[in-house]
Amino acid sequence: MITFSGVTKQYPDGTTAVDNLDLQIEAGSFMVFVGPSGCGKTTSMRMINRMITPTEGRITVGGRDIADTDPVKLRLGIGYVIQSAGLLPHRTVVDNVATVPVLRGDSRRSARKAALAVLERVGLDPALASRYPGQLSGGQQQRVGVARALAANPPILLMDEPFSAVDPVVREDLQAEMQRLQAEMRKTIVFVTHDIDEAVKLGDRLAVFGPGGRLQQYDAPDTVLSAPATDFVASFVGRDRGYRGLSFRTADQVPLHMIRTATEKELPGLTLRQGEWALVVTDAGVPRGWIDVTGVERARAGHPVSECTAAGGSLFTPGADLRQALDATISSPSGIGVAVDGDGAVSGGMLGAEVIAKLAEQRATEDRMRGELYLAPEATSPDGS
Repeated sequence: MITFSGVTKQYPDGTTAVDNLDLQIEAGSFMVFVGPSGCGKTTSMRMINRMITPTEGRITVGGRDIADTDPVKLRLGIGYVIQSAGLLPHRTVVDNVATVPVLRGDSRRSARKAALAVLERVGLDPALASRYPGQLSGGQQQRVGVARALAANPPILLMDEPFSAVDPVVREDLQAEMQRLQAEMRKTIVFVTHDIDEAVKLGDRLAVFGPGGRLQQYDAPDTVLSAPATDFVASFVGRDRGYRGLSFRTADQVPLHMIRTATEKELPGLTLRQGEWALVVTDAGVPRGWIDVTGVERARAGHPVSECTAAGGSLFTPGADLRQALDATISSPSGIGVAVDGDGAVSGGMLGAEVIAKLAEQRATEDRMRGELYLAPEATSPDGS
């Protein structure tokens, strides 16, 4: 457990980076510090491993005041991942990952062996172990950075905007990797970001920081979205916070419908009316894109299928939430979201109106449950008192 008790950081020029922070981070939780630039979130995180010293207050890790702990020993027990990985350019990947175990006294041989296992754990091919950081992509470098932080198996992992320098597709892959790793390893993670979508996706709890380094709200992500504590939080989360909140609602019970499909070989004989769409699939049923009457005519004229279809980002996978399902229907040129199974084959289609209807049904159920709770008689003792 990590606790902040009345922690303030003020610089000599009078700037207050963190103002009277009281916070408790449970062991094994994924805590996200989120807020705009200059609000004190990174300063707060860096005070945990004594890279920054608080002006006032007390920070404890596992019940022990970090001010009484040797900073080098403290840092050797805390993994640290920064933006752009911060790898040593003159060392190979495997030696980068083995850095902390070697510093802790492990032999280079055993540290490298353990490093290879950690590389596989974060989804990297062991064949990359002999390369240098400059020979890797940005996403690969970030994975190496995570592997290095995990190499000594620390109970705490600090991550300072680690994915902000990579493109959106790689960033999404890295976020999914972090979710998988946390499900396996249950570290105490403190993750800093200015991206509210990333915070909502990853965090068990969010600490929203505002101007002057003041903590504005500390809650579960769905509570931050549905009940922002201050005007600042409401503004920071954004006007589409209700849409983001759909990610905490299941789409399992939204009905799936049969979709009209056609393989590439079937396109010449396909007949569509104006305004109708069909889903082009492979022989295995994997979607390739939507096609309308104009696309069919182009296919008959010999154009490649890729020039005749519009994918539209309309796919969602098993276990999807209402946000993913609704986004699939909105993104689809046909207005139909396509559900795919674990092999990527079509399992049915979903209509946007039915997603909204399911949201209304879920809310009605929640309202009824709240009403029943409110009207329930108070518990009484056996004698009726």
